[in-house]
Amino acid sequence: MALNVISNFAANVALRHLTETDMKMTDSLAKLSAGTRVISAKDDAASMAIGSRLAAEVNALTQARVNSGQAVSMLQVADGAMARANDILLRMKTLAVQAGSGQLSGTERGMLNAEYQQLVSEIDRLAEDTEFNGVTLVDGGLALDLNTAASNFTPAYGVASITFRGSYDITAATGSTSADISYATTGTFTLTHNGSTYSGSLASDTNDGSAMSNGTVVTLVTGGSDNNKIDLAINTAFDVDAAIATGTIGLSGAAQSTFTYKVGTGTSTTADEITVSLDGINATALGLTGSDITAATTADTASTLITNAIDQLNINRATIGASLNRLEFAAANIATTLENTEAARSNLLDLDIAAEMSNFTSKQILQQAGVAMLAQANETPQTLLRLFQ
Repeated sequence: MALNVISNFAANVALRHLTETDMKMTDSLAKLSAGTRVISAKDDAASMAIGSRLAAEVNALTQARVNSGQAVSMLQVADGAMARANDILLRMKTLAVQAGSGQLSGTERGMLNAEYQQLVSEIDRLAEDTEFNGVTLVDGGLALDLNTAASNFTPAYGVASITFRGSYDITAATGSTSADISYATTGTFTLTHNGSTYSGSLASDTNDGSAMSNGTVVTLVTGGSDNNKIDLAINTAFDVDAAIATGTIGLSGAAQSTFTYKVGTGTSTTADEITVSLDGINATALGLTGSDITAATTADTASTLITNAIDQLNINRATIGASLNRLEFAAANIATTLENTEAARSNLLDLDIAAEMSNFTSKQILQQAGVAMLAQANETPQTLLRLFQ
């Protein structure tokens, strides 16, 4: 190779190698600082795609573990309320047995009954106030919408739809029951269900019912309480000129609250979701409404009702216990899957720090050597110019 001062080929070669070394050194430094061997798709496109999917799976599993934990917490709150309700029932059982004894007078039984009724009210309060994240758990108060077409309450009676709001003892042994409804020409509706009577009328209604029109909604309330309501929507088939004979409405549904928790990363309702149902524990749901211990006979009846309520409560708690065990196993499975998924992602993307540090050091040495060689190559033209001196 000829020596010249116009084109410094040696310096150009040294500069090219120095630039390449500097780029590799920069990539190595980026991997070391990020702790991963794949910074961009140019490093390993396939591994980057797989790693991205695994990262999404890890995030989803982490949230699923949180969901299962929340479900466990909710069930523990519900179980705690049922435990307190069981304590109340035990005291009520004691009072009922005491009131059934023949040596007590009516006055003394009245004293016992006063406490008994307070305990019944406390069960209702406990059921209504037991909440998790603002949602009541064991009040048994699901809203049930019933279309008359699904029942034997025919449209000819003039009721388009029926909506139940509040706490109702809808659940029977078969999971369904019925109610009777009637309308009088005085403008009063009456619905009888499980021994309770719900009544309502239109303030503007006249004796001939002329105020009734399509779309009118009549609210039926029981016992002067606004907690339990039934809404009847009137349709054009309503006969305003005749008192309607009693018609039977088929009711279906359950006085329970249902919660579905996502404990998987997919969309399957069987593999990725767990549904938990909580039965109501209010006095109506436990069959205690209307019971008293003012006489020996009613005390014996109340004692039987309380025994049945305790059995029902134990069944409810057993169901919660089964759900808790399932959720704990689900949480353990999520934790195992999460651990293995994180390990797979780590094996795929994590950087071998020792190997990369060795690579970075070698590039650093090459960079230093390249700088020295470039400086030496740049000195060559100056050396040639000294020949003219």
